[in-house]
Order: sequence, then C-alpha cells, then structure tokens
Amino acid sequence: MKIFTFLYSYMATLHHDAKGASAIEYAIIAGLIAVALIAGVAVLAGGLDEFFAFIANTLPSGPE
Repeated sequence: MKIFTFLYSYMATLHHDAKGASAIEYAIIAGLIAVALIAGVAVLAGGLDEFFAFIANTLPSGPE
C-alpha cells in the first residue's frame, strides 16, 4: 500500500510542477510576442513617418 501512496504523491507533484512550467512557458511566449511587436513598430516607424509626410505633401492644401 505504501507504493501506491508514494506513486500518488509523486504524480500529484509532477502534475503541480507541470502547471508551473506551463505558466512560465506562456510568460516567455508573451514576452517574445511583446519584443517582436516593439521591434516591428520601431522598424516601421520611420517608414510610416515618410509615408504620411508624402501623403501630406501630395494632397492639396484646401480652399484658398
């Protein structure tokens, strides 16, 4: 009977540890997504600035 108690407690520990590992994995994934978004915005910022400047200079200024 002792072996079953040992196995049950061991499996419960593994199950509990897996949840903690999953949370850490999700946190790492969320962090990587955040870094990718920040890098993407930083790369596109200069291009968007030029794009909107081009549009502003191309459009007529309005009624005079």
